[in-house]
Amino acid sequence: QVQVVESEGGSVQAGGSLRLSCTVSEYAFDHYCLAWFRQIPGKEREGVARIDVLDDTFYADFAEGRFTISKVNANRTLVLNMNSLTPEDSGTYICAVGEKMFCLFALDDFQSWGQGTQVTVSS
Repeated sequence: QVQVVESEGGSVQAGGSLRLSCTVSEYAFDHYCLAWFRQIPGKEREGVARIDVLDDTFYADFAEGRFTISKVNANRTLVLNMNSLTPEDSGTYICAVGEKMFCLFALDDFQSWGQGTQVTVSS
């Protein structure tokens, strides 16, 4: 079973930055596609950013240029750095593991999910 454990989110004012992280089981971290999703009240879960086994990254349009997804190999940590945050970015952010090498944002591509962490951006 793949373990996905997220750190706490946080609160920030508009224009600020936050760093999210999650720790993933060793085999999954090295061999599977990893991603961040978010769930905003009243909206469907949506992909934010993903990184595949070749460290190729892909971002949702709203994240492009503001967010950066990366992997810290030393401690099997997936990181999402978020800059220029707006109140519209508030929601629950969820780390996900897809048991394949390459993926996009199809929910069916992901089998293991973190518990979610809250991000609040105030105006």
